[in-house]
Amino acid sequence: MTPSTAAPPSPGSSAPLGASLSDGGVNFSLYARRATAVELCLFDRVEDAEPLQRLTLDPARHRTGDYWHVQVGGIGPGQLYGWRVEGPWQPALGMRFDPTNLLLDPHGLALAMPPGYGRAPGRSSAGDWGSAMKNVVADPLAYDWEGDRPLHRPSRETVIYELHVRGFTAHPSAGVPPEQAGTYRGLISKIPYLQDLGITAVELLPVFAFDPLAAPAGLRNYWGYQPVSFFAPHPGYACSSDPLAVIDEFRDLVKALHRAGIEVILDVVFNHTAEGDAGGPAFCFRGQADGDYYLQHGDGTYIDVTGCGNTFNTNHPVVRRLIHHSLRHWVQHLHVDGFRFDLASVLDRDQTGQPTPLSPILWDIDTDPVLAGTKLIAEAWDAAGLYQVGSFVGDNWQEWNGRFRDDVRRFIKGDRGLAASVGQRLIGSPDIYGHKQREAEASVNFITCHDGFTLADLVSYDGKHNDANGEDNRDGSDDNASWNCGVEGPTQDAEVLRLRARQSRNLLTLLLLATGTPMLAMGDEMGRSQQGNNNAYAQDNAISWLDWSLLERRADLHRFVRELVRYRQQRDVVVHARNLSLGELVQRHQVSWHGVEPNQPDWSDSSHAFAVTITSVGQRFRWHAMVNAWWEPLLFRLPPAGGDQPSWRCWIDTSRPSPEDIVPWSSAPALETDTYTLGPRSIVVLVVGLSPGAAAGDGHPDPPAAGPDQPRATPPDPPA
Repeated sequence: MTPSTAAPPSPGSSAPLGASLSDGGVNFSLYARRATAVELCLFDRVEDAEPLQRLTLDPARHRTGDYWHVQVGGIGPGQLYGWRVEGPWQPALGMRFDPTNLLLDPHGLALAMPPGYGRAPGRSSAGDWGSAMKNVVADPLAYDWEGDRPLHRPSRETVIYELHVRGFTAHPSAGVPPEQAGTYRGLISKIPYLQDLGITAVELLPVFAFDPLAAPAGLRNYWGYQPVSFFAPHPGYACSSDPLAVIDEFRDLVKALHRAGIEVILDVVFNHTAEGDAGGPAFCFRGQADGDYYLQHGDGTYIDVTGCGNTFNTNHPVVRRLIHHSLRHWVQHLHVDGFRFDLASVLDRDQTGQPTPLSPILWDIDTDPVLAGTKLIAEAWDAAGLYQVGSFVGDNWQEWNGRFRDDVRRFIKGDRGLAASVGQRLIGSPDIYGHKQREAEASVNFITCHDGFTLADLVSYDGKHNDANGEDNRDGSDDNASWNCGVEGPTQDAEVLRLRARQSRNLLTLLLLATGTPMLAMGDEMGRSQQGNNNAYAQDNAISWLDWSLLERRADLHRFVRELVRYRQQRDVVVHARNLSLGELVQRHQVSWHGVEPNQPDWSDSSHAFAVTITSVGQRFRWHAMVNAWWEPLLFRLPPAGGDQPSWRCWIDTSRPSPEDIVPWSSAPALETDTYTLGPRSIVVLVVGLSPGAAAGDGHPDPPAAGPDQPRATPPDPPA
């Protein structure tokens, strides 16, 4: 039934918030505490400038406390709607009401974006509702999951692959049908690739509906860190233009990934919205309860600790409820497995913008029974300097370990004073996390991510090259801990290319051997470059897209990564399903640290090398890693191998050409001497089996335990 023939509206109910199916119609409820008048607008088509029906809510009948509500009969899923809200324009008091705007529902489950969508400065849709985004009534239960549930894979098995839904298949080389390029369906077609690589979880850059025009003139927002909805999947990643089909296409992706044993982690942005600063548009929150939704100074100006113009007031009761309902919705109705919280330290600020020791929203999330078993990953810092790596609140949070990224990058490029720190990173960062009785995988280790250089650019550029962003190269970080290996950018110099390839293998080896949860960035396994752009947030083009022809051109690097990932899934803690805390591993492991001589580690500021011998939890294997970040060869004397073989076998030598850089253990050559000369800037890993059954199976023996199977964090471990 169309709105023009719908039954007269009844008062409805203040709960639940948003648009919910009820009694042969839809109940609408909106929080607008200081509004003086509210109107529900029902539309026939997304591009319509005028609603088919305007329902003016009578405060005496349609308001309960701070909530405006109405029950409309004769309509259902697919109905387009928006809100018009009146009230004072008093920014100094946190009120920016503008009745000329059509506003989105903060709890709306689906969103439609008209073909002519526009973003006018300082307003969203005043005078042109035909270009405004609109919400769509949806039934969250209308989907056949065929028995699917979130996977709840243990973190000890997890290898995360951070990817962009559009960028993964938008490039013509992706080989997907044109209508599926850059979509949820396009990603489904690449699941076999992720399986073959050994990925167990994808971390999707924002898929909450976002404003694609929140970018410099002539560019489009690519990353998606400008949310306009916390419930609706982004319509730009769907093949269909039907807003309800968008939800189902996302669910199809989740279901397909789950069938492949791959979890879905969403990069979520609860720290700010696309409405920006005071000069930005009013899509939703600003026009309904500005002072409640955003942190503000006493004069009504916005507190900005995000670098995006505004800061969401995450510990206001209404905003807490919104975030809580959003997370539950994505878990219950879209079956996602976890969340990575962008600038998560913002959620640890109170309503004055100051850090709070007992953040209500963080504890809400941490203790929610619906979210139990869901992976919760914090980017434990914000843009105003609050840095909480190792001290983030809660019992169930993992953290992006920025110290891992920075220390490993600087050590491998040759900086002084980092040998001891990198030793700590390799064994799970006990200097950061040892005080917590937490799983050994609390540290999410990474070398690169969407924000910053790709791995290929990290070893190819000394400085950023962001000219394409239109900001005169002022944007993006100047602190990249990168080294171009002698030539800035592309080169045909064979020696420089060999060094870059070796440095890439060095970084990946430390990442995938280390205790913790490793995260790879999209395309690093095949040498994807962004031409030196370290802030490609608005580059929806070949700069950001994954060029799949690299898979053939850099087959050597892809093979190297694939073998390292394979190793992680054969560690003792995975094979024997042992979920041990870092503290327990500290008590149960055997480790010895060395320098160029056994048991004589050099942790001085001038040291660029160390070695470590580690025995797996189940006493099946032992490996001996030697790391030389010096620019000259170094001769290491080896400790006794022990175990079932009389000598060590060479598994990895990053100075060797492919396929000798990493070999199956069954064909790893045995060493005939008790010394090994490491080439300049290289890593060697030797292995030995300790049990009679170590080589059972298909001739490729299980690698030794590492990652979570790591040594004690007591002497002779590296000093903190």
